[in-house]
Amino acid sequence: MVKFFAGFTEFPANNITGIQFFTGEQSELTFLAMEKRYKILRLILGDQLNIQHSWFKKPSPDTLHVLMEVKTETDYVWHHIQKACAFFAAMENFAELLNSKKIETIYLRLDDPKNKQNFSDNLNDLIEKFDVKEFHYQLPDEYRLDQELNNFCKSLSINHCAFDTEHFYTSRTELADFFSGKKELLMESFYRAMRTKHHILLDDDHDPVGGKWNFDEENRKKLPKNHKPNPPLLFDNDVRQQYNRISATKIKTIGNINPKHLLWPVNRDQSLKLLHYFCENCLPLFGTFQDAMQTNEWSLYHSRLSFSMNTKLISPVEVVSSAIKYWKENKKSTTMNQIEGFIRQILGWREYMRGIYWMKMPEFEKMNFFDHKRKLPEWYWTGKTEMNCLKHSINQSLEYAYAHHIQRLMITGNFALLAGIDPDEVDFWYLGIYIDAIQWVEITNTRGMSQYADGGIIGSKPYTATANYIHKMSNYCDNCKYDRNEKTGENSCPFNSLYWDFHDRNRAKLGKNHRLSMVYRIWDKMNPDLRSEVLTRADFVLKNLNNL
Repeated sequence: MVKFFAGFTEFPANNITGIQFFTGEQSELTFLAMEKRYKILRLILGDQLNIQHSWFKKPSPDTLHVLMEVKTETDYVWHHIQKACAFFAAMENFAELLNSKKIETIYLRLDDPKNKQNFSDNLNDLIEKFDVKEFHYQLPDEYRLDQELNNFCKSLSINHCAFDTEHFYTSRTELADFFSGKKELLMESFYRAMRTKHHILLDDDHDPVGGKWNFDEENRKKLPKNHKPNPPLLFDNDVRQQYNRISATKIKTIGNINPKHLLWPVNRDQSLKLLHYFCENCLPLFGTFQDAMQTNEWSLYHSRLSFSMNTKLISPVEVVSSAIKYWKENKKSTTMNQIEGFIRQILGWREYMRGIYWMKMPEFEKMNFFDHKRKLPEWYWTGKTEMNCLKHSINQSLEYAYAHHIQRLMITGNFALLAGIDPDEVDFWYLGIYIDAIQWVEITNTRGMSQYADGGIIGSKPYTATANYIHKMSNYCDNCKYDRNEKTGENSCPFNSLYWDFHDRNRAKLGKNHRLSMVYRIWDKMNPDLRSEVLTRADFVLKNLNNL
């Protein structure tokens, strides 16, 4: 009898092994090999779905590729259910694509009884099963997996080799090399160097197009009343098989999903369509409204390409090239601040954050500059709070596995910082809830930029704000229970009292920061009785975080 299981078919009677890939139902199984041994085994991680990688230039009959769903990846945080389904669907689609190109690939599913639920044990089984002589892998983007695969290779008695992912503009160490010997890290100087190196948005004299490097001052506008952004491009992916596997294996997840209609791209073709749609429909106003927030608009003019890029379905080079090509052909409708703001997010922040990650890990994930210890409020997991800005941002995150950078930084992140939440708790939430969250890009933005737990490695000051900023950039304060204009009293906005309390209690660490001198001057000039009332209100808020 032939025994079927996901990714393989085993013939125990005579120990002959045949490889199969499930393209759909079991009736559609496709044989790839019979009675075969492989010289090389190559591991492809779930965020390494790069069909343009040199591994895949042509089929190699002595090489077997493997992708696998394992609980060590599903269980280290509570992932959003859309994130888990999207990753599995994208991985399966990639395995099927490789097989269609005669690049022999097997896919080990989560519910396979042969699955040992970790990379090392599964790889050892495959090496033994196929008499493999050499193991290859691409350098992981996460320190955790880098260490795991390093340790695995040390245990091997066969040859092994690591390859670059051929995805980023920079190497792991390029940022550290760039800042070697310099007194401080500054994203802007790195960004300018990258633009110069890759000749992006430069004129023939190698000067910045438009006369300056940064147009950020033009990119802080609130969405006008009655302004209706173009609708987002949504996909209609059926992920019921992935959803059922996750449910059956009792993986802890968060968030909402309609498994018949996953809206996120799960293959390269869909990712390229989303890129094209962004250029045609969103880029012309992207920069102007990139910081805006609106209760009735969850996507606005953002590209939402981060999942596609972070899984490597598309590359930053082709995203940047496509956006610049469109801008050059449509300069009348797409001004300089739109294209520069978008390029800065990718060539600037994305590459910068990765460089910081590899420069500062593993110490970075333990940094807690303010020694914050409070638990994350329960409503971060449910959205059940009467603070309108947080209710909307969290519920949007639970509904779509998405929030844009200002919602993450200045709403959910701002509140967590002001309230003194343990950065471990904040990291756990951010890493799980967002579809694009992988540690190399999540932790630098969260523990670093958002929570200032690194003490200023990434940001020159904490990103804090009162309700005034939230009102300036959104309509969140409209119809809120709390009064954005009040610092004290039971109906005053919690952001206001927490803002002053945060700076007051951390004065020993922040008082000499020149960027905060104005903040402390205002605080010192405030009526002493009012200061006392503000701190009393903040104390009440902090003692009742779960009831706001």
